Amino acid sequence: MGDTRTQTREENPMYAEVNGINLYYETHGSGRPLILLHGGLGSGEMFGAILPTLADHHQVIAVDLQGHGRTADIDRPLDVRLIAGDIAALIDHLGLDQPDVVGYSFGGGVAMQVAFQYPEKIGRLVSASANIRRSAIYPEMLEQQLQVSAAAAPYMKDTPMYELYERVAPNPEAFPQLLDKIGQAMAKDFDFTEEVRGLRVPTMIVAADADMAPPSHYVEVFGLLDGGVRDGGWAGEGRPKGGHALAILPGLTHYDLGVSPAFAQATIGFLDRDR
Repeated sequence: MGDTRTQTREENPMYAEVNGINLYYETHGSGRPLILLHGGLGSGEMFGAILPTLADHHQVIAVDLQGHGRTADIDRPLDVRLIAGDIAALIDHLGLDQPDVVGYSFGGGVAMQVAFQYPEKIGRLVSASANIRRSAIYPEMLEQQLQVSAAAAPYMKDTPMYELYERVAPNPEAFPQLLDKIGQAMAKDFDFTEEVRGLRVPTMIVAADADMAPPSHYVEVFGLLDGGVRDGGWAGEGRPKGGHALAILPGLTHYDLGVSPAFAQATIGFLDRDR
């Protein structure tokens, strides 16, 4: 789950009937398309603080994922592998030519799955505050995740997460069911080590220096991408062969990275480099 602080804005709000779901999205700015994916219990609104910066450089397509924001839930698990199919279908629906995909937290996991399953459909990938193994997450956070269920709904009524959901969701009364689905998703073990090792899309891994997993986890992910294994060289000849990068951002946590100007600048720098 990620930061859900919002800044109200709607620019070209639209729905797309794709992959059995009525997917809400907004477009901002112009330029090379960038699909932006939010964290758990959030929506595209959570990026309000950095959207103007991103939209100065790209056409930003901010999506509300299954069961989040203005996108109603459907009868299937909340699974990053399935939701990746929604994003691939949206790319086709909009006729986009290899857009870049940027995801934070839960959205970072979805973004990775798009790159794993549909590499030919996207240009570059930025995955922020997303973990490739459940066991990498700090034990106390795993314990907290196990407490997420419908039973927690009454205790969340005064949180920004519930305020956002109640304000924009097509079925606000479904909040307990969303918590159940998120809790079930977080309780499942996962390990995408081999998928990362096989990534064919230029990828930047982003993390806070005080994230949900230790910095060493994100360094390990970078290592799977041929990063951090040798000196980069005066001309960059020793950098990862696939054009991959790593950014560990100082002074941030899992919960404020997604709205940080440093995240926006790192993203723009990676996406626009050598293009």
